Formats: sequence, C-alpha cells, structure tokens
Amino acid sequence: MSRATQDAEQAPIRFTAELSAIDGITLVTLPTSASEELPSRGQVAVRGTLEGHPFATVVEPDGRRGHWIRLDQVLHQDAGVGPGDTADLTLEVVPDWPEPDVPADLKAALDEAPARIRELWQDLTPMARWEWVRWVQATRNPATRQRRVEASVSKMDDGKRRPCCFDLSSCTDPALARSGKLRDPS
Repeated sequence: MSRATQDAEQAPIRFTAELSAIDGITLVTLPTSASEELPSRGQVAVRGTLEGHPFATVVEPDGRRGHWIRLDQVLHQDAGVGPGDTADLTLEVVPDWPEPDVPADLKAALDEAPARIRELWQDLTPMARWEWVRWVQATRNPATRQRRVEASVSKMDDGKRRPCCFDLSSCTDPALARSGKLRDPS
C-alpha cells in the first residue's frame, strides 16, 4: 500500500489541548497520544478543525518526538480561544501538501537561477519544497542563511532534490526553537 493511500485511510485524530504562546506566537502542542498517531516524527500535512473551525497546515516536529501547530490569529480568534484556553481539535492526515511560503531570499535566488534549476524546483513535490524552505530558515545567523540559499541553488544545480544532513524531526523555527527543540511557552 502506498504512503498516500495509508495517509488517506488513517482515522481522524481527535484531542483536547491547551493553547500556548511563545513570543506572541500562538500554538498548540499535540498530546503524546495524538502525536503518536501521526505517520512521521517529522512534518505532516493535515487538515483539521479547531473548535469546529476548519484549517489546513503542516504539523511541525517539536524535537522531542512530538509535534506542534502554529495557529493563525484569525483562526484562533474565530474559534474564540487563545493562549491559556483549552480547545478541541481534529486532524486528518492528507496526501496533498500545501505549497510552502517561499522566503524572499530563496525566491529571489531561484528566480535568478538558470532555467534548469527553476524547472527542477517546479518538479519537486510540495513536501520537498517544504524541506528546502525549512533548511534555509532554520538559522538565526544571516550569513548562515545566505550560505544556505546559495547552497540550495548549487545543490539543485547538481540535481539534488532535497537538502541533506538535517534532522527532519527537529524544531527548525528559529523564533521558537533552541537546539532543535521547541521552547517552553512564555
């Protein structure tokens, strides 16, 4: 059975969790039991509901074998919940990943790259594009980030379809992570 078929056949994951915040970013950390139902310790594309309000996103790894979700401000306001509140969530794993938001520096480098690199980028799965975006963004250091943008184009020029050598189960959001682990809520 293909991974897409397995994901499509997985039962919805239902749980209750407390919303929290880190530096003004609202998020929900999945309970261990809910996280264990996901098919990967890394990112997982889902559609779900928060207090009955629908959303689609990619669940992020927390670096501790669990997962978390960044909650859009409009979503949690529409649901009438915020940090400190408990909410009911339902998640369904989906085979079709949403397109990532490509950061301006990576987008500019891709736009300036030779046509064969732009074609390879377009030929990648959305999941693979998410990995490139995560890898580029997984640093606070502007010089490191610039090197990663340049390395991304160079690796794709060599035919690489994914960045190598980074832990897909770590938390890579530099605003929310320390040493590859989701920080504790503030």
